[in-house]
Amino acid sequence: MSKPPNSPFMDVDAIVIGGGPAGATMALLLARANWSVAVVEKSVFPRKKVCGEYLSATNQPLWRELGLDREIMANAGPEISEVGLFASESVLTAKLPRPRGYGWGRALGRDQLDALILSHAGREGATILQPFAAIELIAHDGEFHCKVVEKNKSGSEPPRTIKAPIAIAAHGSWEPGSLPTQPGRDASRPGDLLAFKARFLESALPEELMPALIFPGGYGGMVHSDRGRATLSCCIRRQVLQQIRHEMPQVAAGDALLAHISAHCRGVREALRNATIEDAWLASGPIRPGIRGTFSNGVFLIGNAAGEAHPIIAEGISMAIQSAWILSNLLIAARADGRDSLWVRRRYAALWKTTFRQRIRVSAVLAHLALKPAWVRALLPLLQSCPSLLSIGAQLSGKANVRAFALPAGIPR
Repeated sequence: MSKPPNSPFMDVDAIVIGGGPAGATMALLLARANWSVAVVEKSVFPRKKVCGEYLSATNQPLWRELGLDREIMANAGPEISEVGLFASESVLTAKLPRPRGYGWGRALGRDQLDALILSHAGREGATILQPFAAIELIAHDGEFHCKVVEKNKSGSEPPRTIKAPIAIAAHGSWEPGSLPTQPGRDASRPGDLLAFKARFLESALPEELMPALIFPGGYGGMVHSDRGRATLSCCIRRQVLQQIRHEMPQVAAGDALLAHISAHCRGVREALRNATIEDAWLASGPIRPGIRGTFSNGVFLIGNAAGEAHPIIAEGISMAIQSAWILSNLLIAARADGRDSLWVRRRYAALWKTTFRQRIRVSAVLAHLALKPAWVRALLPLLQSCPSLLSIGAQLSGKANVRAFALPAGIPR
C-alpha cells in the first residue's frame, strides 16, 4: 500500500475523501489509469461497520475488472439463491433473480471487503492517508485545497494540505462533518431510523436464504456472511427503540432490540434459537435514504454521499461500487478525449439516475409499507398465496440487471 509522504503539501490529480467501497474503487480505477490519487480515510482497517454485507451478483463483472473476483469469491460466504420474508409467524421464501451468465450474490464482512479494495488501490499507486481526517475542503484558483490531520496524533501536529483539480466525496451520509459535502448535525427526531448490526455463530438460517425482516417500528435482513457467520442488520424508529428500552431498562440496546425482533418474527426466533452472538452490537445513524445529487460545491459525489436506498433492498455496497465505476470511467474518458468537467457532470448525473433512481424509489416504497403495521397485515396473505412476488421485488431492486450500470459506446471499460 502506498504510504503518505512526509511533506506537508501534496499535489495530485484527484482527492478521494473516504476509503470505503466507493472511495477505494474510485482510487483503484483512477490509479490504474495512471492518475495520481490521494485517499483520505479516517478509520483504521480492518474496521467494523453497520452494514448488511450483501454483494449482489450484478457486481461480478466489476470484480473481474478490478482484479478482485478470486479473492472475494474465496473469502465471501455461500451463494445466496433465495430471498425470503420473516414477518410475524410467516416464513416465506422465493427464488432470487440471477443475472444471466453469472453466479449468485454473496456476502462479505466489511472488515474484510474495505481493507481488500483499499489495499489493491494502494498497490496500483494510490496514496493512502490512513487514519487521516479531512477537516477542510475549499476551492482556490481552479483547484481544491484539502486540509487533513493524522488521527491519534497530538493536537500540535500541523495539518497537511492536498491540492487537486478534482475532489470526490465518498464519505457516506450518516456522519456529520465540517466539509461542504457532509450533512449538518440535525436535532433528533422520534421518526429517525437508527441502524444496528450483529453477527451470530451456529445460526440455523439456511445458507442460501436472505430474508427481509419486518417487525413493529422497523425492518431488517439476515444473510450468511464469511467464516460461518450470519449477519443480522436492521433499522428501527428512534421512538420505538426508546419504548423498548423503557420496557427492558436493565438490558443493553442491541439485546433489547433482538428480543423485540424475535418476539415478532418467528423466522428470527428459529434461526437464532441456538446461536451465539459473536461480538457486541454495532449501532449508527440516523440513516438518510434518498437522492442527494451527484455534484455539490464543485465536488463529485459517489456512494451514499450521492444517494442512498433504504437498506431493506440490500443494495448499498453495490450502489457504492457501481457509482464509483461510472464516474471513474467518465473522468478517464474526459481526460483522454479532452472534454471538460461540465461534460463529466452531465453524463454522470444522467447515468447515475438511470442506474440508481429506480432502486432508491423501490426501496422507499418497500420501507414505507414495512413500517406501516396495517399494510403488513393486509399484504401478508397476498404474499403467502404468491411468494413469487418476493422475486419480483428483488428484481425491481436491481438484483438481476448487470447492464444497468453499463456505459455507452465510446467510454472505455
